[in-house]
Amino acid sequence: MTEGGSHLRAQGVPDARSGAVRLLMPMIDGHRGPHGPYTVGSALLHHLVPPALERSPGEVAAHDIEIRAVAPGLRDRVAVRRVTVDADLPDEERILVPAPRRTLRLANGVTEFVRAVVPAGRTLVVCNGAEADPTDTELLEVMARRIPPRLLTIVVQPDGPRPPDDTRDAGTLWELVDRCVREGFLHAVVELGRRGLTRTEPGGPPWWRFAQRTATALGGLGRVHEAREVWGRVRRASQDPAMHAAAAYGMAMLEARHPDPARRDLAAARGWINEAIAISGLLPDPVERAFKLGFDRNGLALIELREGRRAAALALVESALELARELGERHPVHRMVLLANRARLLAGFGRDKEALDDYAAAIAIDPMFPDHHLDRGNLLVRLGRHDEALEDYECAMRAGPPLPEAHYNRAELRITRGDLDGALADLDRVIDLDPSYLDARVNRAGLLAGLDRDEEARAEVTAGLALAPGDPHLLVVLGQLETAAGRLEEARRALDRAVEAAPSLASAWGSRGVLRFAEGDPEGALEDLSQAIGLEPMPDLYANRAVALRALGRTAEADADEERASRRP
Repeated sequence: MTEGGSHLRAQGVPDARSGAVRLLMPMIDGHRGPHGPYTVGSALLHHLVPPALERSPGEVAAHDIEIRAVAPGLRDRVAVRRVTVDADLPDEERILVPAPRRTLRLANGVTEFVRAVVPAGRTLVVCNGAEADPTDTELLEVMARRIPPRLLTIVVQPDGPRPPDDTRDAGTLWELVDRCVREGFLHAVVELGRRGLTRTEPGGPPWWRFAQRTATALGGLGRVHEAREVWGRVRRASQDPAMHAAAAYGMAMLEARHPDPARRDLAAARGWINEAIAISGLLPDPVERAFKLGFDRNGLALIELREGRRAAALALVESALELARELGERHPVHRMVLLANRARLLAGFGRDKEALDDYAAAIAIDPMFPDHHLDRGNLLVRLGRHDEALEDYECAMRAGPPLPEAHYNRAELRITRGDLDGALADLDRVIDLDPSYLDARVNRAGLLAGLDRDEEARAEVTAGLALAPGDPHLLVVLGQLETAAGRLEEARRALDRAVEAAPSLASAWGSRGVLRFAEGDPEGALEDLSQAIGLEPMPDLYANRAVALRALGRTAEADADEERASRRP
């Protein structure tokens, strides 16, 4: 660990016997082998939660989801406050797998709990750090970054005692895999699922459960080639039509959702999803047929949407909702997903009232699912219903562990409402939770520059460009800062790069227009500002072009631009 302040080196740990080091708890063996995800996190929480229940019960209650997910052994002591609809559903109705970013949310929540309750001046020592599960690696990194060393110093030793080989049987492994799928611990699903595949008969129901979860987790992690291999094994090992339909659907989604958009093969995806639909439509059980056929049609809707056929996508989702009527009260999550998908499509057609009704129906099924609050909030912002949008964003924040996206959306709303201090506070929160959140850095840099806090803006630009060298929005802010500082050559380099990288970005042309005027080139400024106005006719652009026109003696045109600039929204 190298972040978060000065950390002890491994050879300093024995000093604890002389009192020079105040250990928080005995050294934790972080090897994932015996206990799996959050081996470190669970041990830490088992140490901190019991006394916190007496001294800080509010902190425990505020982090119920994180504590129960990371340390399931504490579930009998930590009551659940926020419950999702799928908590008590049977296995076949739990169709959503949490995104990989959920573990970052859990890590941030646990970090905030630890920061609130840990005795100051302690040291946490972990061995076998090189063999820790990715959940623990992420948690330790977040804690080191967000907890001051005066509160907690973290020491991670790469080596330690090796645990015995894993001899757990398929039943025990399945219980672990099932928990990891529910919680979104995708790396562990892959590792444990592959072990389960070796300990079950290929093609049988237990083997299929491991295969399906393993392939799904691989897809969620963007490991497309490995996921294809597992789906191929399913097709070779089984003649069960439901398995073949599921494998065809899985292959379709790998092609349609490839993490690199340039490598998405929608034609191949269509072929696979058509195979899935053909098989699902022949399943003998009417309830299974209605569910799987609706599920597959929803997948085809994604492909239609990505091929630009929004009306066809909407028709497919509506047909899936019709099929869902045959399910009665079963599969509420499936119905929720379909309603939210139809809401997004309806909003794209401007059918906002119907979209809001569908969002309301989806949220009623599971008020603790934050994504639909965010999506409805975005629609409400577009409709100018800012107070309702704010409530949705804050509902998303309350629904679970820290959610950077909700704070980012609220920041954008606050900018629209002129609350720049509030927007900066939200953007600070986003970056604290997720330093790699590029859009937050872009917006924060722009706000700081607009407030003439140029040094802070420059620091944000530098941090953002370290994440995404050549990002045109950051280059625009850099160009503006360099122009304001009188470093016109540096400004020109930045803005030329921005225009080249994003020729449809109005702010790049507009900022370069301002620069060219400062360089003594009013004709060049007029050219760039006109290009910017053609892309996005904003009052400030008209005002700046008026200055260039007046410098060129084109008074009537300058007057007209000044009149346009005065029509501010």
